[in-house]
Amino acid sequence: MKALAACVGVVVLSPLVLAGTAMMMATASEAQATTRSFSDCIGTSDSDAIAKQVTKILNGASGKDVKVEGLDLPAEQVPNAQTIVATGLSMDVPRRGQIVALATAMQESRLRNLGSGDRDSLGLFQQRPSMGWGTAQQIRDPVYASERFYKALLKVRGWQQMTVTQAAQAVQKSGFPDAYAQWEPLATALQKAIAKTFPGGGKDKPAKGGAKPKKDKTPPPGCEPAEDGSSYGRIPEGSVPKGYAIPKSADPKARKAITWAMHQLGTMYQWGGSCTAAHGPDPMGRCDCSSLMQQAYARAGVKLTRTTYTQVNEGKAVSPDKLRPGDLIFSRGSAQRPEHVGMFMGKGLVIEAPKTGKPVRITPLKDWAILAVRRVL
Repeated sequence: MKALAACVGVVVLSPLVLAGTAMMMATASEAQATTRSFSDCIGTSDSDAIAKQVTKILNGASGKDVKVEGLDLPAEQVPNAQTIVATGLSMDVPRRGQIVALATAMQESRLRNLGSGDRDSLGLFQQRPSMGWGTAQQIRDPVYASERFYKALLKVRGWQQMTVTQAAQAVQKSGFPDAYAQWEPLATALQKAIAKTFPGGGKDKPAKGGAKPKKDKTPPPGCEPAEDGSSYGRIPEGSVPKGYAIPKSADPKARKAITWAMHQLGTMYQWGGSCTAAHGPDPMGRCDCSSLMQQAYARAGVKLTRTTYTQVNEGKAVSPDKLRPGDLIFSRGSAQRPEHVGMFMGKGLVIEAPKTGKPVRITPLKDWAILAVRRVL
């Protein structure tokens, strides 16, 4: 089970899954019949205003206090949209593809991780186990569901030249083939607001297989390393990249936490390990992702809870484009129930205890599909 390979915590399904199951709201087909067309009301609206409201939620504002035109439950829907965009960025899916995915999820589930639907349809995209989309448990994982949608979309010949509704229909084969178009304005606003919070997310990329700009392995003389860590090239596991030093601007407590975490480099991951004796003979003294964060900050006099599920509520929410050394970065799973955590070190690098069979290591920020950031200082 993926959670067992990531960080310690109670083995449960994503809270969005539980929410979708518990709420048992209208399915996509019901929503089709009862909800007015969003395009009817957004035509005279300012998509930038929508993006501004979405950004407030991404920065930690309560969905109860922020109204987003077209979204009835923004506190639930915006994190799901963030997962879809983050997954697309991690797969190098162009902006257009992310908009198609968001519009599709709006039509199929209203961006809710539903536990039911037409026949055996499930999740954000109402994918069906019986049609080969995966198991019910897999489809209810927002990251898995998004990946499967994107993989199917990228296989559609000429999808980038299609309209949003044509591209979505080529993947979904819906009984309402013209319904996706109404969500394009909202999907565009959501993508715009969310993508810019990720390092490099505002720059569009060609689809995989297309030409990509080459990246320099080392920064030009006198320049800082790339913000996403790509300029360091391949980083051997358990080592510190040549030229890295904790930024002088780092908070003293963050500096202590990063320094202590770096002393655990090369020690093997242990799910459920306390990280109190990572170099010792007892495997349970080694680190998993959340205990590494907990013990690193304990050395700086900052008390953190034990699991990723609780650490994601520590401190305050921060936009991924405003990272500071010491910030906790969450990925995998969902924004409300992430399955992995690492610590931003500055200069585009993250230190983490990744998974079973891997050591504590430093990785570039570009390898992270960030779902949430928390500042605990």
